[in-house]
Amino acid sequence: MTRLIVAAGGGGDAVAAAMLHAAQYGDEDQAVILTYAWDRLLVDPVPGPRSAHDFTGLETVTRSVRSVPATARPIAPAGSTLPRLASELPQTFALLDPQHGVEGVTNQLEELIAHLTPESIDLLDVGGDILARGDEPTLKSPLADALTLAACCRVDAPVRLLVAGPGLDGELSADDLRSLLGPVVHTFTAEDVAPISSVLEWHPSEATGMLAATARGVRGICEVRDAGLPVPLTEASPQLHEVDLDKALSHNALARAIMVTTTLDEVEAHSREICGFSEIVYERNKATWLKDQPPVALDTEAVLRQLAQFESEAHARGVTHTTFRHLTEVLNLNGSQRSDLRQLLLSSHPEQYATPLWRIPDAT
Repeated sequence: MTRLIVAAGGGGDAVAAAMLHAAQYGDEDQAVILTYAWDRLLVDPVPGPRSAHDFTGLETVTRSVRSVPATARPIAPAGSTLPRLASELPQTFALLDPQHGVEGVTNQLEELIAHLTPESIDLLDVGGDILARGDEPTLKSPLADALTLAACCRVDAPVRLLVAGPGLDGELSADDLRSLLGPVVHTFTAEDVAPISSVLEWHPSEATGMLAATARGVRGICEVRDAGLPVPLTEASPQLHEVDLDKALSHNALARAIMVTTTLDEVEAHSREICGFSEIVYERNKATWLKDQPPVALDTEAVLRQLAQFESEAHARGVTHTTFRHLTEVLNLNGSQRSDLRQLLLSSHPEQYATPLWRIPDAT
């Protein structure tokens, strides 16, 4: 049997989809994970999502759907985590292309469903921003989730909407989401994390990283993103909820507005109107700013000194953990240095590694 899992926001949602597949369906069923190639500026210096034209070596699945094998490569200067995911995980990763708006994504879904005749179709979002109204002041990245939600509501097939780790993306809090969530269908455990453990060693997703950490028992307050948002890690964090698809659509104003869009520009325009911003514009502006920043060498002594100061201040704020993405930003390093920073810290303070998070030590 084949399972189709749509990773609502791309990036870390694709990794979580692999964990969902192993936890819910086991090794006997095959899975196709349909996902955006949208890894943000830490991995991909080009703003916005990638399309099939940004890769070499893709494989044809249907007229408009391409899979990303381990041998595929993004065309420079673009970057993507998908080929490496394909090399390390057993699932098939297929490329969601938003360039033709909801109409295009709907066509991709319909073609893939007709081709695969899947036993089940799941739409997975880590964190829950797929349930946003659109006007929440903490909302940062509604576009991709709204687009996949709208497309899934248009296909003539049963789709199960799942939200993992309510509040873990640092956009909507678990309290904000509680009234919208349906029943808990699973609580992830350390055993469920095992199939993606190698990926967690290098993948930059913060939300899926926190989901995995809480499944392993980590609790506390994790500081994330460039803004240093505090995200609670609680007993509810590793839970997987089913949500009524129609209820989600009725709540998500952006998803309703873009139902008949045929271009990504149209989707962006609706995002600016309803949410007050476009995350792609934010990425464009940040990419321009990053280009103007002089390269900073990773000076071991300076990094460890700055780290100690950050940890002292974070502990005073009640923070217990952070991500390597946030540490990279705090220490004024660029995304390409995240792996080097991680290796430095693991070699100097291995006891603080709460895979894949970094534990803030108690004040001394």
